[in-house]
Amino acid sequence: MNTVFVTQRVDKLQSRNETRDSLDQKWASLLMHCRLLPILIPNNVHAAEALYKKITPSGLLLTGGNSLVAYGGDAPQRDETEKRLLDIFFAEQKPVLGVCRGMQVIQDKYGQALTPVTGHIARKQQIEYKGILRTVNSYHELGTRNNTTEFNVDAQSLDGVIKAISHPKAPIVGIMWHPEREEEFCAHDIKFIKEFFNR
Repeated sequence: MNTVFVTQRVDKLQSRNETRDSLDQKWASLLMHCRLLPILIPNNVHAAEALYKKITPSGLLLTGGNSLVAYGGDAPQRDETEKRLLDIFFAEQKPVLGVCRGMQVIQDKYGQALTPVTGHIARKQQIEYKGILRTVNSYHELGTRNNTTEFNVDAQSLDGVIKAISHPKAPIVGIMWHPEREEEFCAHDIKFIKEFFNR
């Protein structure tokens, strides 16, 4: 069973004066369903680097939640950790999947500016994915209709917002929907995640 590093959102609990890393439990269920062992990564760049050297994971999952600091977010430690991990996995040519914010991290890292989009917080939304119409969920307020990077555009919503990207030479993919948020995991997502991380 391959191991996958999984990044976490940052939650600030003012009442307890705590800053916590957190992750929806559905991610662990989905990854185990895909025969992948999730390793949760703290938002600490030094700890993340040390864990990489100790565990040598097969892939990286950049999850959703928290806007990037450049777009009004307040979790700089997460930005730093995820961008460092992206560098490491890119150098090693290991699979990286960015989901929602995770795709935005990839876009930002490679020079793609994001802009506000409307109508993209919905339980159901139609997209065109590699020429096929699919129904997915959508929970984002930032996005882009233009691609200024070397990435391929694999999916767009019917109003032109980019919903999936892939690198032409490295195993790096971004998607703007949340496979873990479906009441029943989608067979298309399961097949893709299995094949992507078990290459």
